[in-house]
Amino acid sequence: MTEIGTILLAAGLSTRMGARNKLLLPIGGVPMIRHMVATYHAATGQSVLVVTGHEAAQVEDALRDCPAEICFNPDFVQGQVSSVVCGLRRAGAKGTLFIGLGDQPRLSPADLRQLIAAHAAIGGNKIAIPKWQGQRGNPIFIPENLRARLLEDPRAPGCKSFTRAHPEQVQFHALPNPGFYADVDTPAAYAALHSTFKEATV
Repeated sequence: MTEIGTILLAAGLSTRMGARNKLLLPIGGVPMIRHMVATYHAATGQSVLVVTGHEAAQVEDALRDCPAEICFNPDFVQGQVSSVVCGLRRAGAKGTLFIGLGDQPRLSPADLRQLIAAHAAIGGNKIAIPKWQGQRGNPIFIPENLRARLLEDPRAPGCKSFTRAHPEQVQFHALPNPGFYADVDTPAAYAALHSTFKEATV
């Protein structure tokens, strides 16, 4: 398999968390976004492209000395699709690629390697998406042969539009690991997660 890159989306407004930016909240003693970069780096061995927007300076500061490259999305208020497009344009068209979310700290490097292995086992030429009990998860895994196609329709670029318009190019993988399906959007979700990480380190 070719080198595996990562686009990690970290530009959102974090409105459901209230006054706090969820990506800067501590997970295991470090900001959540730093924890996520470490997870993807451990799984791929490659630097992580982080797309920033809201509170970009603070997010970038949290990633100081990390194996991360920053890509600022000036259109972040337009939503996640704009960040996906920003990341894809910066990342180019070579190699396989994770597109992940910055707020899935239950994901482990082993989870990511499991998705890589499932993708390779069926030939590696379709977009791989984890799915369990009817729920689609993240990250998605994009083979090199399809990367450019995510930007070919200027009216509807990005992963969501492409995967729904071209289901024949998608392979769902039955992966039950909860990290694929759990993000941290609210204070209650963070409190539950923070307790889990604290107990794990006692």
